[in-house]
Amino acid sequence: MRTTAFGYSTQCNIKCEHCVAADDTQKSEKMELPQAKELITELDAAQVRGISFTAGEPLIYLDDITELIKLCKRYAIYSRIVTNSFWAKSPDRAENTIIQLKKNGLSQLRLSYSRWHQKNVKQQNILNAAQSCKKIGLDYFISFVTDFSKEDDAYENFLRRHKLRFFPEPVIFSGRAKSFERTPLRTDYQANRCPMNPYIAPTLDMYACCDAGSHFTKTNFFHLGNLQDTPARELFKKSETHVLYNHIRTLGITAIASFAGFRARDIIGYRKCELCELLFNSPNTLEMLQKEAASGLQSWHR
Repeated sequence: MRTTAFGYSTQCNIKCEHCVAADDTQKSEKMELPQAKELITELDAAQVRGISFTAGEPLIYLDDITELIKLCKRYAIYSRIVTNSFWAKSPDRAENTIIQLKKNGLSQLRLSYSRWHQKNVKQQNILNAAQSCKKIGLDYFISFVTDFSKEDDAYENFLRRHKLRFFPEPVIFSGRAKSFERTPLRTDYQANRCPMNPYIAPTLDMYACCDAGSHFTKTNFFHLGNLQDTPARELFKKSETHVLYNHIRTLGITAIASFAGFRARDIIGYRKCELCELLFNSPNTLEMLQKEAASGLQSWHR
């Protein structure tokens, strides 16, 4: 099933130091509403069945996003919004927003939560938003971004105490979080396969990866093209047939790193997205992997 992250705008009303979607040099971009509507129509024609509105804070533009959600419903496209919950300052305000979104067809709300988010948005906002979703009957989950340190225990306890539905999401050391101190990993040697959900930026540039792909400035490895020049259907096909992208999905980042000469003890010291950047944002390593993608790398499996 084709899905995509949809960056209607990169503007955000808070500035979290862990944000993967931005760095301090990035300027705010925004689509025009008619342009975004046309794009969703094109995505429907390209058989996209899931759209996640993300990038900056989508609900800064509540009325615009509501129009886009309504259009997704018309095309039977599953829709999700990723939000920091700034709007849920009281139970009544949270409920009114949830009613509007559900009435117009939103499928799911994803609430971003972390010790970095909550320097800017009160924990009570998260509680108001989640409880309103429960009351109104809108599917939700809380994306608990963490570096797995003890500092996060109190934030996790808050979620458990209020019986909220959440999933831990590891910090990605890119964007503003690039300078973060890495904490030791405690894990086994894993495949680190990645589904690589594509991302559409407000500039209509499309990337094969929705996380750190747009930050690979040395190689632009994940850049698929621009939707003003190339139809969405063709860019999705490019993503789905790219040999190295498919190795990321099937072999996994760990096996590719091993093939590229990384020592096993070094591989387990990197998180998935960091390892991906070391491999594919290095012109020399990328050139080697591209040459071997359909030969040596193809057979590098158990």
